[in-house]
Amino acid sequence: MTDVHSPAQRSHNMSRIRSRNTRPEMIVRSAVHRMGCRYRLHDRSLPGSPDLVLPARGKIIFVNGCFWHLHNCRYGRVRPANNAEFWEKKRSDTVTRDRRNRQQLRKQGWQVLTVWECWTRSPDQKLMPQLEKFLID
Repeated sequence: MTDVHSPAQRSHNMSRIRSRNTRPEMIVRSAVHRMGCRYRLHDRSLPGSPDLVLPARGKIIFVNGCFWHLHNCRYGRVRPANNAEFWEKKRSDTVTRDRRNRQQLRKQGWQVLTVWECWTRSPDQKLMPQLEKFLID
């Protein structure tokens, strides 16, 4: 199956995908702030440049997109039809890198929570219980 967009349009679309200040990240940041926690953003001195770092609590939160990080949900199971081998390798390499970064952070004494994009679609049901449990412990 061929791509419905021209190479130039596809390139433009892909270039617009952000890694910081995404809608799911903003939802998580707002929820954490409402819970009275203060944090640093995207600390590049830590493995994986975590999205939120709560130094006073020794906790880190990553906000991952389901598609890019292969979450086991309907959004993460989508398989690109074009250039499938490239995308499968890219996504599996991302999962491997995530695992390595979490291990390094835990060795440094951090507690790590991964928040999935799909959780932010119904924050009261999925996101908030996870955040409360993580931040209270």
